[in-house]
Amino acid sequence: MATVPLLSDAAAGAEALAVFDDIRAKRQTDYVNNFWRALAGDPALLRATWERLQVVMAPGALDPLVKEMVYLAVSTANGCSYCVHSHTAAAKARGMTEAQHGELLAVIAMASQTNALATVLGVPVDERFMA
Repeated sequence: MATVPLLSDAAAGAEALAVFDDIRAKRQTDYVNNFWRALAGDPALLRATWERLQVVMAPGALDPLVKEMVYLAVSTANGCSYCVHSHTAAAKARGMTEAQHGELLAVIAMASQTNALATVLGVPVDERFMA
């Protein structure tokens, strides 16, 4: 259950609606998802988040599928169900196969286990790994 209202187009102010329109145009869709609608109560935060997301997720040294898969891994580690579902869908839309998804989930699970073990055991970082 949302802790803030998910603003419809009719309820969103002009600033938020302008961001919604930009989302629609850049994503070539009529749909604005709930994450953006939840941020619409704070138009400055909505705009800043949308603008930063476009920069970070744009093609660069990492291709867009890799970025979606990293986003999915971090979202899983952070326990964000919304982002797990949203970025799984985005990764699949960018070509993630079922085999890749399965391997990604295995890596996430393995990293979670070994991170917990290293943390609880207080394993010091090897000197050769220090940058």
